[in-house]
Amino acid sequence: MIKLNRDFYRKSSLELAKNLLGYHLVHITEHGRLIGKIVETEAYMGIHDKAAHSYNNTRTKRTEVMFGSPGHAYVYLIYGMYNCMNIVAAETDIPQAVLIRAIEPVEGMKSMAQLRYKKNLYEFSKKEIVGLSNGPGKLCQAMDISRNENGLDLVNSKLFLLENDPPAKSDIVTTTRINIGYAEEAIDFPYRFYINSSPHVSVRVK
Repeated sequence: MIKLNRDFYRKSSLELAKNLLGYHLVHITEHGRLIGKIVETEAYMGIHDKAAHSYNNTRTKRTEVMFGSPGHAYVYLIYGMYNCMNIVAAETDIPQAVLIRAIEPVEGMKSMAQLRYKKNLYEFSKKEIVGLSNGPGKLCQAMDISRNENGLDLVNSKLFLLENDPPAKSDIVTTTRINIGYAEEAIDFPYRFYINSSPHVSVRVK
């Protein structure tokens, strides 16, 4: 598989969110090489998107990485306890990003189990295996991604993406984003995408 270059990320977050499905997120850590297939994403379209941290051109110490070049990690804390990993999209000074909402473990599951649940993989129930990385905070725990990775260049660092076979178009679900009740009309924007056949999706359309 081929490591993604800068040009891959140089597109709108809406396009990038769909293109990322099926690709592999890789983190080289002290726990070994951790790899997960991206199965769910959300696009945040920047200054006109009320759900985006950069809405209305909000530029702070936290959001500064969103205004930088595409292909960098934007990792932030929610609820004072969970990290969320985003990938900066578009162009410099166009602050768009894609939230990685869920991954399907590919390599390093034993380490992921310790990082996420602090127990051995053989002790897992089926529900715990599915719940290993089916949410943005969960996958950051499993992949050992914290705010230490905020700002990392995905083109040239220990955190990167590998090209992989994309899912069939018929297997992709397009729907609204999760937990953005504050975002007024943006609540209804169809900016979330997931691979329907994957059991590791966080929330499915009913």
